[in-house]
Amino acid sequence: MSYFSINRVVLVGRLTRDPELRALPSGTSVCGLRIACNSSRKDPAGELIERPNYFDVSVYGAPGESVSRYMHRGSRVAIDGRLEWREWETAEQERRQAVSIVADTVQFLDSPGERGQLGETGEESSGDGESDAGERELVGVGAGVDEDDLVF
Repeated sequence: MSYFSINRVVLVGRLTRDPELRALPSGTSVCGLRIACNSSRKDPAGELIERPNYFDVSVYGAPGESVSRYMHRGSRVAIDGRLEWREWETAEQERRQAVSIVADTVQFLDSPGERGQLGETGEESSGDGESDAGERELVGVGAGVDEDDLVF
């Protein structure tokens, strides 16, 4: 009998907040992300309903530093990784558990112009000195979603 198992996750979505970069006691950097991915289904009346799903993702080392540097809330991203389960005990002696994703590969889906660069003022800039924070069109996962429909 074979004891073969597969633990792969592939997600395409948008960051719901800015990446959070921190250093572990070992000195390794880790970047925390939260990604929103829409799923859709039909309700009993036959209407299409979209529902967001949120996933916590950790990116270790140099890739995490790049994500922290070049991505921000609303950035489109593709993640290839694996699920990781962890368990801990709270200060009140309650046992907790969570499943998160450890990214092996992170693909930036926005073009460099869409990503923008943080200028000296902290506002996004297209690189030509003009701020484009309010001009970029944000769309959800899938076509035809208005900016007002975004969940983050």
